[in-house]
Amino acid sequence: MIPTPSLLPLVAILGPTASGKSALGVWLAEQFGGEVLACDSTQLYRGFDIGTAKPSQADRRGIPHHLLDALTPQQETTAGGYRQMALAVLEDLRQRQRLPILTVGTGLYLRALLEGLADVPQRSEELRERLRTSAEDRGPGYLHRLLKRLDPEAANKIAPQDEQKLIRAIEVCVLARKPLSEVHRAGRKPLEGWRPLKIGLMPPREALNERIHARTDAMLANGWLEEVRGLMAGGLPEHAKPFDFIGYRELREVLRGDKKLEDARAAIQQSTRQYAKRQLTWFRKDPTVRWLIGFGDDAQTRQEASDRLRREM
Repeated sequence: MIPTPSLLPLVAILGPTASGKSALGVWLAEQFGGEVLACDSTQLYRGFDIGTAKPSQADRRGIPHHLLDALTPQQETTAGGYRQMALAVLEDLRQRQRLPILTVGTGLYLRALLEGLADVPQRSEELRERLRTSAEDRGPGYLHRLLKRLDPEAANKIAPQDEQKLIRAIEVCVLARKPLSEVHRAGRKPLEGWRPLKIGLMPPREALNERIHARTDAMLANGWLEEVRGLMAGGLPEHAKPFDFIGYRELREVLRGDKKLEDARAAIQQSTRQYAKRQLTWFRKDPTVRWLIGFGDDAQTRQEASDRLRREM
């Protein structure tokens, strides 16, 4: 009988924005001989630095960071695209016997990496345009009614107003010739050779909100508005995906004269609080996460994380 090779540990640090995931990831990498992999849909893009809270070179403290600045602003990616990039990094770390430490802001990307993805059809712009036209002609609710006929299970999970998700779901049903829910249940290939160890950061809500507000102020003081001005002046198309990230859309309105800076600041803070709440709602569904009450740059939280890893590795 061929012996099964032992699984290598893979650390994933989960938590809401501004909880200190990056700081904890660097500290643990120093303690355990690791390297950091960003698992965040916004930090993939070059040029969008301040508002996505990318760790500076000083903050990285000489620890290699992967999957930052991996894409140009004109490119788009998916959870599947992220998975392919991350698998290549993991294989490199395996060869060099370095511990992967993921700092996870985008739960869908982590799920795609660990659990795999269904084999779904590629986008069809022709079909999408037909669906958009039909939705305009037939009025509100048409796309949801159509999906309900094709796949009632998927329709129950998508809001009738979410046109983007409805179009994608209908697109998959039509091109795959089977319900989206059936496609998702088949063909997943989980990550092999690794044993995930998940640590969650859950700071007290009031303290987290205070940090979100302070971080927004610091980002603006550090040149966030100037960063957006430079991106706009550089000829980046208005429809570039990163311009939809929290803060970037509000600051573009400031530069166009459509919004006052103070109003933008308040809107950014509110949107970030709401985003943090959504992140926690997603992460709490995972029963395998070991939660720590605190921020990732607190000495006590760091020590608790280190102790837990030493027990489980």
